[in-house]
Amino acid sequence: MNFISTCAISKARSYNNTVWECVIPYIQEPQDRAAISLVCKSWYEIDAITRKHITIALCYTTTADLLLRRFPHLESLKLKGQPRAVMFSLVPNEWGGYVTPWIKEIVESSSRIKALHFRRMIVKDSDLELLATSETGKGLEVLKLDYCRGFSTDGLLHISRFCRSIKTLFMEECTILENDGEWLHELALKNTVLENLNFYLTDLVKISSEDLELIARKCASLVSMKISDCDTSDLCGFFQSATSLEEFGGGSFSALPEQVDEGVLNEQLKRYSIAFPPRLCRLGLTFLGKTEMPIVFSIASRLRKLDLLYAMLDTEGHCLLLQRCPNLEILAARIVIGDRGLEVLAQFCKRMKRLKFERGDENEEAEGVISHKGLIALSRGCIELEHLSLYVSDITNASLKCVGTYLKNLQNFRLVLIEKQQKFADFPLDNGVRSLLMGCHKLRRFALCLRPGGLTDVGLSYIGRYSPKVRWMLLHYVGESDKGILEFSKGCPSLRKLEMSACCFSERALAVAVLRLTSLRYLWVTNYRITASGGNLIHMVRPNWITELIPATQAPVHNVNGEVLAHILAYYSLAGQRTDLPSTM
Repeated sequence: MNFISTCAISKARSYNNTVWECVIPYIQEPQDRAAISLVCKSWYEIDAITRKHITIALCYTTTADLLLRRFPHLESLKLKGQPRAVMFSLVPNEWGGYVTPWIKEIVESSSRIKALHFRRMIVKDSDLELLATSETGKGLEVLKLDYCRGFSTDGLLHISRFCRSIKTLFMEECTILENDGEWLHELALKNTVLENLNFYLTDLVKISSEDLELIARKCASLVSMKISDCDTSDLCGFFQSATSLEEFGGGSFSALPEQVDEGVLNEQLKRYSIAFPPRLCRLGLTFLGKTEMPIVFSIASRLRKLDLLYAMLDTEGHCLLLQRCPNLEILAARIVIGDRGLEVLAQFCKRMKRLKFERGDENEEAEGVISHKGLIALSRGCIELEHLSLYVSDITNASLKCVGTYLKNLQNFRLVLIEKQQKFADFPLDNGVRSLLMGCHKLRRFALCLRPGGLTDVGLSYIGRYSPKVRWMLLHYVGESDKGILEFSKGCPSLRKLEMSACCFSERALAVAVLRLTSLRYLWVTNYRITASGGNLIHMVRPNWITELIPATQAPVHNVNGEVLAHILAYYSLAGQRTDLPSTM
């Protein structure tokens, strides 16, 4: 090759890299980014210097040092700690998930990170103090503590005092030790750029409505406020000042006796004569009852998101409210909404994109539950649905087929069959599950929690065969034997995270399945056919694959027969065996 040809090739490569330096920053999907970085060394380096955000699904899969050396210009980090099972008390308290080493490395490396999101992690006051008083803290704009524990309002005070640039402070469902309300007062005095404040579903009660009003007056960009229990009648000044507010959640209403004089009732309603901000379109009022429901009617037509999980409404109350919400796109409610409520949604809420239905107490379920009838009506009426999560009292193949037929945009589907009856006439659900998966081509997340006999080995093989894009899966009471999981493992080419419980599979079959699922990066299994030594799990061994066995003596849950359950947690890790493994494991 002559000199001229060599120069031409060099210029072409240089031009090619220049083009990709411009293109790659616009590629946001992590999977696409990962694939690009494997093409050649120069693309690997371009990815390294242009990656701005990353999500770590388990904090033990890498270390902060490795991550920040790989992506030195990272601006946003989401880090998950304890397994999802901790939300259901399935993991020992001392399991791990400490944020301390990550905070130390972020601070010591003088990181450019502006946004931090910690989920299901143990956070200490000293961690928050270290972060707040560092250079990183001065530029921090987003801090999300999501279902975290271990800290108090003293730690929050450091954040409020030193993080003057913070725009989002999120603590929803955190376990926080409350010493005083000084953190909120300090935030109200020092911050002028706050956009989102969320301490919803926490035990923080030393909350001053005057501080909330001061935040609303000083922070012109405040668009979202979700608080703990605070009488809604004390928030009139806050709502008047929060002219840019688009979302509000929390508050509370004073309980009225069952038999009340009409004059007393009218006086009570006057207390809650709230003038909501003009832009408010996302709402979740805690303990909203049928009596107070007219408060919402005035803005119902403009609501796009409604959270009724902690409202005190019966089936009729849900129907009366929802038929006034034609623009609703996101709804969370309890299954007391019933089939009738789902029929109302199908008729009046055609723009619905995300639906979540949780269980209530037994008294509510005596009044109303969701069945296959409601699911059929919903599928036919709300065809724009992208996310559907629900508990049902019974289910049929026809209703699952209906989901696959009409919900072509569905990306996330979760169904849990509750224990209201022992026999289900349309079991097994093999054909219905197959039809659903074949019809919902965009499905990325899939959860199916049934009762014994709900899905045969054939049905489980269908899940493997017809889930080409599913990346996360939760399965409960599926399959009949090892054959089912082995057939399942021949498919699922994109599956990265698998959680299973109440399954009949042996350790050896699970190990073989893991080796076949080449994309798998995380496995959680409980209530399986365990051996005395767990020795068959040795067949699961592969490079960088960590397996943790939580023995029955340490597992805090029991099965329906009263037997203590063991758990398997296995995950792919670049960091090797973790150093904070409890001595009991």
